[in-house]
Order: sequence, then C-alpha cells, then structure tokens
Amino acid sequence: MDNDDDHKPVRPVLWARALLVLPFVAMLWVSSYNKVEPMVAGVPFFYWYQLLWILIAAGLIGIVYRVER
Repeated sequence: MDNDDDHKPVRPVLWARALLVLPFVAMLWVSSYNKVEPMVAGVPFFYWYQLLWILIAAGLIGIVYRVER
C-alpha cells in the first residue's frame, strides 16, 4: 500500500551547495576589500562590503534551500 515515490531520499544538488562557498571566499580574501573608498553614505567600503555579503549570503541560502527542497 505504501508508495515508494513518497519516501525517496533527497539527493543534494552540488552546484547549489557550491554557492555557499562564495561568501566564505569573499570574506577570507581581505585584501580585496581592505580599503576606505568608495564610501556609501559616509560608511567606508570595508564595512558596507561586509554588510552587503550578509544579504547576499542570506539570498544564496534561500536559493539553496529552494533548490534542494
């Protein structure tokens, strides 16, 4: 009576999981953003670049979640 299609294991999508590496690489490569200019609303590049990656990482996590769901 059980349908085996309902209990298939979910296979991870490797390209989607590879997207999760991007924020780590971006933050570990400090020399790429270790500068003051350009400023946005008086905030140095060093700070707003890192804050931008928080939003990008959240978006990437959402994409990976949707793909693997």
